[in-house]
Amino acid sequence: MTRYFEVHQRDGAARTGSLYLNSTIPTPTVIDTSSLKPEAEGDIIYPGNQWHFRNGKAATLATLELRQRVGKDKLMIMPSCTYSPMVAGDVTCEKIDVPADEGPTGIAYSERDPETIRDLYVADGIGCHEGNPRRLLANLMKVRKNIAPDSALYAPNIALPENVAMLIYLGVDILDTTRATIAAFEDKYMTSAGFIHLDRLAELPCCCAHCSGMNAKEVKDMDKKQRARLLEKHNIATLEAEVALVRQRIRSASLREYVEGRCRHDPALVAMLRLSDAEYDFLEERTALFKSAPLLATTSESLTRPEVVRFARRIQQRYTPPDKDVLLLLPCSARKPYSISMTHSRFRKALGKNLKLVQEVIITSPLGIVPRELEVTYPAAHYDTTVTGYWDAEEHRWVEECLKDFLLKHPYKHIVAHVENEYRSICENVSNKLGLDITYTSDGNVTSQNSLHKLEDTMKELCDGLRYRGDYRRDMLKAIADYQFGARSGETLLPPDSKIKAPFPRYQAFLDKEQLITLIPENGTIALTIEGAKRIIKTGDYVVNIDDFVPRGSILAPGVLDADERIRPNDEVFICGDKAFCVGRAAMSGPEMIRSSRGIAVDVRHVEKL
Repeated sequence: MTRYFEVHQRDGAARTGSLYLNSTIPTPTVIDTSSLKPEAEGDIIYPGNQWHFRNGKAATLATLELRQRVGKDKLMIMPSCTYSPMVAGDVTCEKIDVPADEGPTGIAYSERDPETIRDLYVADGIGCHEGNPRRLLANLMKVRKNIAPDSALYAPNIALPENVAMLIYLGVDILDTTRATIAAFEDKYMTSAGFIHLDRLAELPCCCAHCSGMNAKEVKDMDKKQRARLLEKHNIATLEAEVALVRQRIRSASLREYVEGRCRHDPALVAMLRLSDAEYDFLEERTALFKSAPLLATTSESLTRPEVVRFARRIQQRYTPPDKDVLLLLPCSARKPYSISMTHSRFRKALGKNLKLVQEVIITSPLGIVPRELEVTYPAAHYDTTVTGYWDAEEHRWVEECLKDFLLKHPYKHIVAHVENEYRSICENVSNKLGLDITYTSDGNVTSQNSLHKLEDTMKELCDGLRYRGDYRRDMLKAIADYQFGARSGETLLPPDSKIKAPFPRYQAFLDKEQLITLIPENGTIALTIEGAKRIIKTGDYVVNIDDFVPRGSILAPGVLDADERIRPNDEVFICGDKAFCVGRAAMSGPEMIRSSRGIAVDVRHVEKL
């Protein structure tokens, strides 16, 4: 088990953590390559590769001797063969037999190694793949998937200020200064947007301690060795500043937005982002159900980010609309949730008493479609996007697919679209593909009096004679329950005789005076009581099995015996043990709970002793 590394916060595959060595090292971090030497004072030591020793036995003895000399509070990376990744699979390397309990250890990742869990794994030779985004991504993901989730991942000889955000986004915890040092001796001046050769610099675009008080000419006129040392200090400072900013982005749950903007400096990084989004399962498993930061959709890659794709898939796979005959398609609004915006307030006022007879679905980019019942659920009430009035081909295709899938699965007798411009184009394309008749009620301005009167008259005609005895509040809570826990979960959780109380949007559901659920408006998810959990746990989903103890406050990963693999960070989960039944929020994914040996797995909210 890993004893010296612990993850604290997660933002997708990226995470902040701590290496508990002679001093605590916050991660992600950049280590000075020169500090890895055994004679240096660093907390991470690398004795050298196996080519330096005669054989595996000699390397083992030398490593054990070094461990005795430096003590057990420094992390030692075991000597490796350091083959190029292109040939590493065709050759064998003698095993270094140093027990993991001798102190914190790291090891070069190899598919042939036994299932020994180390505190740190080295993605050896990963720098060879720079410039080949497909191969680099494949190798990073292979290592990250196969090592323990609470082991640190070190990617040597690849870090540059422009690529560290992407590398950390994909799960790298430790980087080094190798490239910064090499660049300095090549007269390359690093910036956050890439390096500039010193010959092309008219001024120093930096005010760090090493550049302050200097000008470009003074640096150019320095002795080559002195100049290289100055550039090295600047380059490393630039690299460390970038990593510190990425750490803050992880803490604020906004790293994805930063990566989307950051990668624009390099086509290979844009390619990596697009290729990583194609690996949906890898990123989605590590992506929280909701975040504290808004989802900013400002690039074409926003359409394929895990939160957006998951929302669309869950609507297609889990959402069951109320049994109504009339569907009303509406445009989105800047203010969210949509129903409190001035635009949607006018739409709903025009519907009048027919509002409860109509199924409302909002068309929007990047989410595709948002049923009214899910308008408060993350990310539907938590996104912002660039509004220009122009939708590109990818947006059109994505939203059309979402609407088409919905209409294929849920047929309606009547479909009305109160939309204009791009929204109408999407509706027309879908109706042509499916052979459906759609009635349009806008005259070119959806909020004009003429358009609103036409909407009102059309709905009066279509809804004449229709009846619906349901309750919108119940429909909303059932839809959110289905979204969180799976199709038809809402029916199990909210029986017909349950009562809905409290004003919008803080709805609460009761059964025989026992509270079942509370809707949390900040993220649009349902929080369950013990009584509510007892009703829905019969489905067997989102369950965490623990050992025979009574949790107090939180459950650590070592106490988890098993967990549903569908659990994502921030999911509402049910904890079952011999001595207690609990309800709480997941702090990590189900697969991570099973494979981790450190860290909080679940924040417990309600406990019932058995």
